Amino acid sequence: MSRRRPHDEDDGYDRAYRKRRRVSENQEIEDRLETLILRVGEKSSSSLESNLEGLASVLEADLGTFRLKILRILTDCAIRMPEKCTIYTTLVGLLNAKNFNFGGEFVEYMVRTFKDSLKACKWDAARYALRFLADLVNCHVLSASSLLQLLDNMIDAANEDNVPQVRRDWYVFAILSTLPWVGRELYEKKESALERLLVSIEVFLNKRSKKHHNALRVWALDNPHPQEEYLDCLWSQIRKLRQDNWAEKHIPRPYLAFDSILCEALQHSLPAILPPPHHESYTYPMPWVVFRMFDYTDCPEGPILPGAHSIERFLIEEHLHSIIEMYHLERKDCAAHLLNFPYKLKIPLEYCIVEVMFAELFNMPAPRYLEIAYGAILIELCKLQPSTMPQVLAQATEILFMRIDSMNVSCFDRFVCWFSYHLSNFQFRWSWDDWESCLDLDAEHPKPKFIREVMLKSMRLSYFQRIREILPEQFNCFIPVKPEPDYKYAKDGAASLPGTTAAHQLVVSIRQKCTPEEVLGVLKDLANPRSEEEADSRFNPLKIDVFVQTLLNLGSKSFSHSFAAISKFHYVFKILAESEEAQICVLRNMFELWHYHQQMMLVLVDKMLKTQIVECSAVANWIFSKEMAGEFTKTYLWEILHLTIKKMNKHVIKLGGELSEAQEKLAHAESSSSESDEDDDASKKKVDDGEKPSEEMVERMEERLEVAQADQKNLFLIIFQRFIMILSEHLVRCDTDGRDYNTHWYRWTIGRLQQVFLAHHEQVQKYSSTLETLLFTQDLDPHILEIFHQFVSLQA
Repeated sequence: MSRRRPHDEDDGYDRAYRKRRRVSENQEIEDRLETLILRVGEKSSSSLESNLEGLASVLEADLGTFRLKILRILTDCAIRMPEKCTIYTTLVGLLNAKNFNFGGEFVEYMVRTFKDSLKACKWDAARYALRFLADLVNCHVLSASSLLQLLDNMIDAANEDNVPQVRRDWYVFAILSTLPWVGRELYEKKESALERLLVSIEVFLNKRSKKHHNALRVWALDNPHPQEEYLDCLWSQIRKLRQDNWAEKHIPRPYLAFDSILCEALQHSLPAILPPPHHESYTYPMPWVVFRMFDYTDCPEGPILPGAHSIERFLIEEHLHSIIEMYHLERKDCAAHLLNFPYKLKIPLEYCIVEVMFAELFNMPAPRYLEIAYGAILIELCKLQPSTMPQVLAQATEILFMRIDSMNVSCFDRFVCWFSYHLSNFQFRWSWDDWESCLDLDAEHPKPKFIREVMLKSMRLSYFQRIREILPEQFNCFIPVKPEPDYKYAKDGAASLPGTTAAHQLVVSIRQKCTPEEVLGVLKDLANPRSEEEADSRFNPLKIDVFVQTLLNLGSKSFSHSFAAISKFHYVFKILAESEEAQICVLRNMFELWHYHQQMMLVLVDKMLKTQIVECSAVANWIFSKEMAGEFTKTYLWEILHLTIKKMNKHVIKLGGELSEAQEKLAHAESSSSESDEDDDASKKKVDDGEKPSEEMVERMEERLEVAQADQKNLFLIIFQRFIMILSEHLVRCDTDGRDYNTHWYRWTIGRLQQVFLAHHEQVQKYSSTLETLLFTQDLDPHILEIFHQFVSLQA
């Protein structure tokens, strides 16, 4: 067939072509406008002022056609690029001076964004929208009195009764973090109203509870830097700013150059904005403690580090945090943007960056991003700034190590992981001799423990022989034992052990590729070593001993060999380890074989949980058993516990998600079937494609979820009960003997209890009332009860 169109279609074709061309031209103009708006404020041959003036003229000319597009882009920029807030407020101010109606439309659009962000619990977006509205007062777009009315409404929300404190805290934090931008303008125009606002905030801060403070600290001591709660710290910074007549040095204010134009413009008033009432489904940001590692005495050369209570410190840190938030997925871009910080000549930039990076890494209860992301960014910073960054990082490491005695256990773990990873990227070079004093300390003291744990972690990133070469000779006590299996049936004197003959026979059978049934045949005649009263118990520990140790020893060449062995003889595991007691016996024998290889134990427990050879509750009970008392303060054991809890949590979340999806499909199918037969086939096909579940299926899913939630609750009850038992025993024994309870063991153990609460706070929170009723009762020792109260106050 000819590809030419029939003659009578030409007119239609021309019309379609013209329409397409017009659409594509409009798209090009929109893209150009978006690029111009996004890039304003970047390095340019022209001044920022002339660029803003030119851009305002371009946008004004295009308002007729692209009004909505311009509104949307400017609002997006206000939220997504808060560091350029004052540039965009100046641009809006210039547009308002040229076109009053557009200024009003923009204010409406921004107010809607602010309200929507509050309803959607997008707290940072809401805070940036509030800041933008406040800065519009400086540009004569908004009246100061209407902004103060909004801030007063937010104070009213902070003073509501019967709402979580975290909600009230956020509203006060949002106001305080906005004042550096607009404080001076409010002070000059509405001084008495501003003072009333500040008095209301002070009253609020004096009344609020801070039980959560100690749970979120990096160090237990305030020496040399106080670890201030975030609202207290910001309040001190705002008070200092007020003493300085609201004058700060780190916010660019391009609108000052256009004051003569902007002050002629008519101002808008904000409509009445009432914060949405609290709803049970709302989640609010958790409180935090402001991390401080350096002061001006740590930065001997170059610019002076702003004081802890100067508003500049807050502004610098917030800006650096937002750069990390924007670029954390691209380590090279993140490092480059951090080092290109706009005010780098005014501050000791490397010190500020390192402090903020460690603040992120040590953030409680968890870092915002993967721990390895911070390690990777710090390595890139060292590469980009080799003359200064490695020295600052080394100084920071030294400071952290010197203060490690009172470091939070979770932060201790993260410090170990980061330092071993960092060393592995720099050929494990470090000035170990500087830490020689550790050799004289108790083995449970945090300093020698840190070095030992770093060596164990480094071995996972390298190999045993390399680790032997890292440390000086006098540090030999910190070198781990070679990670190899300790198979008792091949040792001297093994002949006298009751299971040796069966173990040797099992080796031969497995090497000859026997079946799981044949393995059970080899083990069949092994006598149960338990007493006659226990002989009717559901498992034979000798069978488990011979099977587990022999099989795992045969698979000891690598993780893959071990996995293959477990998979092939999974049936035998299930037959031998039906009860929880038998599963603990499996774990005990795994430990007996692999006690020199922590990573292997971690990986094997993970595999056994995945393949359901052992239950989560069995792992928890094994960790707290007497046989593991010697391992109790070692980090790997707690890795295993957290891994177990996460497995259980993921299982519950997965079942919950599947149930919700099934319920939605069922509801959708029922509503579709109740509609008339004239419904279009497309919606019916959609239901069919979704495989509508039956009510019986949904009921079974509900039952499975209830069972999983009961298992989850039981797991937490086991863990917390065992913590309470061992800590109570220690405290009573110390009290009876007249000894100080505050030993290294006690600090590690109470720290681990706190870590379980914080690391899994979202899941534990669901069972907090059960925990309070059954375990954390008022007759419990106050030291243990305090940890529970700190946890509860996090979301109170």
